[in-house]
Amino acid sequence: MGLIRKFLAWLTVPVICLLALVVYVARPFNPDNNRLLGWAVARVGRFFLGMERPLEGADHMPQDRPVVVIANHQHNDDLFVMGDLLPPRTVTVGKASLIWVPFFGQVFWLGGNVILNRGRSHKAIAVMQATSEAIRRDRKSLWVFPEGTRSRGRGLQSFKKGAFHAAVAAGAPITMVCASQYHDRTLGWSGRREPVAIRILPPVETAGLTVEDIPQLMAQCHQQMETAIASLAPG
Repeated sequence: MGLIRKFLAWLTVPVICLLALVVYVARPFNPDNNRLLGWAVARVGRFFLGMERPLEGADHMPQDRPVVVIANHQHNDDLFVMGDLLPPRTVTVGKASLIWVPFFGQVFWLGGNVILNRGRSHKAIAVMQATSEAIRRDRKSLWVFPEGTRSRGRGLQSFKKGAFHAAVAAGAPITMVCASQYHDRTLGWSGRREPVAIRILPPVETAGLTVEDIPQLMAQCHQQMETAIASLAPG
């Protein structure tokens, strides 16, 4: 039953993206398209998975100013776990291969999201620094998985520097979204997915910081997220 639930949840993603293409074509590169799409995909996906998602600290997510959001990345199902948490005018970061995913790739591009070639780290940092201009000029927010790859529920991995360069260059606060560790387990005969708890931590201000402060900033955020994830219990 769990496999059927997962199949149905992921089947809805291209369907929702196909429907969303109408909105994206009508107002291309409008960052609020991403927030609406994320809300729809996450809510519908969790419905089919039968997943509960307890949430703490929702009031810590800034709604009235640009922010760089960082979150831990465990599985592809993070889309259902966190997709409805995007603040207004948010673009996200993804690898270049996403562009070729039917319907999802097209709305990802039309949403003005940041596309990185993670095999070229110096170029990735340059792109993230350029993104800081969009944060300041267009008052966009940025959502990043700073680990760069999925942990598959094996704990918080080391961070890449790009998101922190963008935050410091823009003087934007960093807000941390922490999800409890999960392993795609199902509960009972119904196949409902194990709950995943979320805690949003208070923003860390970056105004006045420089490039020299980035290593310490990364360590501070990593420590805070690691502590929060360890303390989270699903359900």
